[in-house]
Amino acid sequence: MDLWIAGFSQIFQLTPMLLIAIGVAIGIIFGAIPGMSATMAVALFLPITFGMEPIPSIALLVALFIGGISGGLITAILINIPGTPASIASTFDGFPMAQNGQAGRALGIAILYSFIGTLMGCLVLFFVAPPVARFALRFGSFEYFAISLFALTLVAGLSGDNLAKGLVSALIGLLVAMIGVAPIDAYKRFTFEFSQLDAGLALVPVLLGLFAVSEVLKEAETSFGNNVTKLPKFNMPGFFGTNWKGIKGQSPNMVRSGAIGIGIGLLPGIGAGTSNLLAYLAAKNSSKTPEKFGTGIPDGIIASETSNNAGIGAAMVPLITLGIPGDSVTAMLLGGFLIHGIQPGPLLFQNNGELVYSIFVALLVSSVVMLCLLYFGLRGFAAMLSIPKHYLLSLVMVMCFVGAFAVNNRIFDVFTLIAFGVLGYAMLKFRFPFPPLILGFILGPMLEQNLRSALMSTKGSILPFFERPITAFFLSLAVLYVIIVTARKLKGWKTRT
Repeated sequence: MDLWIAGFSQIFQLTPMLLIAIGVAIGIIFGAIPGMSATMAVALFLPITFGMEPIPSIALLVALFIGGISGGLITAILINIPGTPASIASTFDGFPMAQNGQAGRALGIAILYSFIGTLMGCLVLFFVAPPVARFALRFGSFEYFAISLFALTLVAGLSGDNLAKGLVSALIGLLVAMIGVAPIDAYKRFTFEFSQLDAGLALVPVLLGLFAVSEVLKEAETSFGNNVTKLPKFNMPGFFGTNWKGIKGQSPNMVRSGAIGIGIGLLPGIGAGTSNLLAYLAAKNSSKTPEKFGTGIPDGIIASETSNNAGIGAAMVPLITLGIPGDSVTAMLLGGFLIHGIQPGPLLFQNNGELVYSIFVALLVSSVVMLCLLYFGLRGFAAMLSIPKHYLLSLVMVMCFVGAFAVNNRIFDVFTLIAFGVLGYAMLKFRFPFPPLILGFILGPMLEQNLRSALMSTKGSILPFFERPITAFFLSLAVLYVIIVTARKLKGWKTRT
């Protein structure tokens, strides 16, 4: 209870509260505009948090995360374009409702269940994270190596339809992570006698280049006109477009969809882009009138928006307790931790419990702010859709260059930004996924350091890796996961041929 009180006292101050409000608002804008995303929002604001105190900066990034996932519902319902992959299923019934003159009702229901889903995910984080962290305190170099290796095998799930491209992307991430001085023996690798590379590549320019600059280059292929997007008129009737009877009747759908979102969120490598589709299918299969799905009914919106937001809190569990990012957004959040010298993991609860519970409170406050901003400012956020993209993306590029330079005040980071922007653009063109590269880049040093530490303690013997129960469990899990995914890929390949 003392930690909860400390967390509330840290967040309920002027600066954190103001940053949360700003973060949620900007996150909603990035989530609502197609081509932007929660990932890009967090990436752009990483450099800005560099000069802040840890708690306000993490609160800002968390607020951007929540706002970015929720903002996608606006375009999904009004113009049938999901602002984020997490809102794909919201288009299936949201847009038909808007065409039927119920845009306000559809938006109200989506906002309400986005809030409910976020709270469900937060509750799981609050109750699951502390016992997981206590259990993880038993971990040593052996266990951390096994967990890191298991996390790297998740690139198979992050690779989309092409496993080979996902593995190549992860390999690039591992190779990039090896640039600079090696851990333990301090041997220089891949520096080519260039002193700027001795410390390796900074995380922020790499992330900004991959996720922001590459997207701007991709969008630059198309000509931007000044055409204004025409939005349907909408008014939100009743209590968020529904009433108590409607909420009670949708309880099974809400609980089931929230559980799916939480389950998917806890598994690194899958994400809300999958959970909203699975929840929609589950709602349709469980319905007495499945033929109505896709014609404009609230059930589909509730399933999609509850599940995608429930995954936010759940995705924070492996990040905070084990230091493993499950998707691109949590990889950005991990970057935010590392910028401030904070290493997520079980020791974070022991050494900096006040920070952990401040994050918990920031999630709660951000969800309430999201509800209020979307409800009262929905028309303003919708009006953002009429701003031509060339203005927005020009601003993004300026922020990228300033942000990359500001981290270490060196022009080399700007060149790093450009290089990874070009690399990211090439990966987009040839359909190579980004998350495996980021996972390899972040987990590579952890994997290498713990492997070498463990081998030094055993004088080169690998038998202890299989004698320790937790290590053997995660190694077995990694092998099993690779076998299952490979079998599925081969089955799909044979089906196509």
